[in-house]
Amino acid sequence: MNQIRQSILNGELHAGDSLPSIRQLAKDLQVSVITTKRAYDELEKEKLIDSVVGKGCYVSGANKEFIREQRMKRLEEKMIEIIKESQELSMSQQELIDYMTLLFEEEQNR
Repeated sequence: MNQIRQSILNGELHAGDSLPSIRQLAKDLQVSVITTKRAYDELEKEKLIDSVVGKGCYVSGANKEFIREQRMKRLEEKMIEIIKESQELSMSQQELIDYMTLLFEEEQNR
């Protein structure tokens, strides 16, 4: 459940992507079908996946705001790490901003 949730929140899985069947996932992970079913049910309650009877489970597109909020939280954690690292390097706030601006612009031009 956590791996699928993280893959969705990280953007590795996108709305409409199909997930392995409950039976196939249980076999791959060597866990019971009941455990896998519970995980999928929980992800469905969180509106991260949709189950279509007879067709399988798919990544939901309904909970975009939740996914965005979770990804923003992860971004914030990474930015705090960067700030701490820059402080250890004795960088000023402006130096860090300038450096991030440069990297941001380079990334946009790729």
